[in-house]
Amino acid sequence: MERSWTQRVQLLTAWITLFLMGTDLFVVSPLLPSIANQFKVEASTAGWMVTVFSLMYAFGAPWFGALSDKWGRRRMIMIGLTGFMAANAVTGLASTFLILLGSRILAGLSASMVAASVFAITGDTAPQGKSGRWLAIVTTGFLTALWTGAPIGTITGQIFGWRVIFIALAVVAILLAILNARIWPSQSASRAKSALPEMGRLGQILLDVAVTMFWAGGVYGLYTYLGTGLKSVNDFSSGLVAVALVVYGIGAIAGSLSGGKLADVWNVRAVPTLALVMLALALAALGLLFSNMVWLWPLLAIMAFAGYVSFSSFQARLAIRFPDRLGTAMAWNQTAMYAGITLGSVFGSWFISIGSFTAWPILCGVFVLLGAVWLLIRIKVAQT
Repeated sequence: MERSWTQRVQLLTAWITLFLMGTDLFVVSPLLPSIANQFKVEASTAGWMVTVFSLMYAFGAPWFGALSDKWGRRRMIMIGLTGFMAANAVTGLASTFLILLGSRILAGLSASMVAASVFAITGDTAPQGKSGRWLAIVTTGFLTALWTGAPIGTITGQIFGWRVIFIALAVVAILLAILNARIWPSQSASRAKSALPEMGRLGQILLDVAVTMFWAGGVYGLYTYLGTGLKSVNDFSSGLVAVALVVYGIGAIAGSLSGGKLADVWNVRAVPTLALVMLALALAALGLLFSNMVWLWPLLAIMAFAGYVSFSSFQARLAIRFPDRLGTAMAWNQTAMYAGITLGSVFGSWFISIGSFTAWPILCGVFVLLGAVWLLIRIKVAQT
């Protein structure tokens, strides 16, 4: 009974920690007009707050993931949460925009340190046969921040001002640092003491996580411009766009939870592959039926569901394939995700400006299908 209670606390702590990391990223967008106005900078300049956070997260994750394999997960979580607390406190108190940008650089590096180690320690400490489910559950913490971060930022910023939000994030980080220090083992597993990965092993990890780059390019390539498309093609109001994003968020959470469970009880190779194919078909159907109000809503939910079944089950595959380098694998998987998001958003901006929006989901589906093909190739290589 005591072990079961401890495991529940560990799982809840990991979920809240990743929710905090995601909130720190997604809460900024609705605050940018107020921040730009206060520091007398252009909105595009203020947007660098998001850019530098994302770049530092993508850059830092692989290095900190490898260090968590060598030094231990709990130590990296504690260092990361301390840096995260300091970064958000400085953001909330910043007197110049340059100081603000510097604090966002530290926040991105700290968040990557925390997230990589939380994913790894979750996989390490999960009960036998349940690593996929545990990783899926904690992933929903980050996903929940994806569609709640903007409303939280908008409402709280209007009531209390943008600085209060970052001070609050710093306070929560302190509390989470204390909780993480108490509930995780000092060394998640003996394998965490091993040296940094040899080049051959690292090469295998990089080739495997390329699947996530294809996945993120398709999923977030569409998600980034979904609101724009709903308004321009379907003439949605802001309220209806918000409802669509909630439908998407619910589908994503259901998919993440289902993907981890399916990977544990069925087949850790077949589930992500089939889910990627299902995602590609849903994206193509969404492009063809984007203006059809009967099909739009279920297709959004199906797309999100299939997308996160594939992501969570693929993480479960990484946990099984690289148990001795789990921190490194999870960190590079996060970097691959950010690379895919960047490619999808940049290419999507160009494509939508010269063509029809409804063709973009179809192209995103093609990108995801390439990911499914690459995953099949990597599965075959792993079996030889």
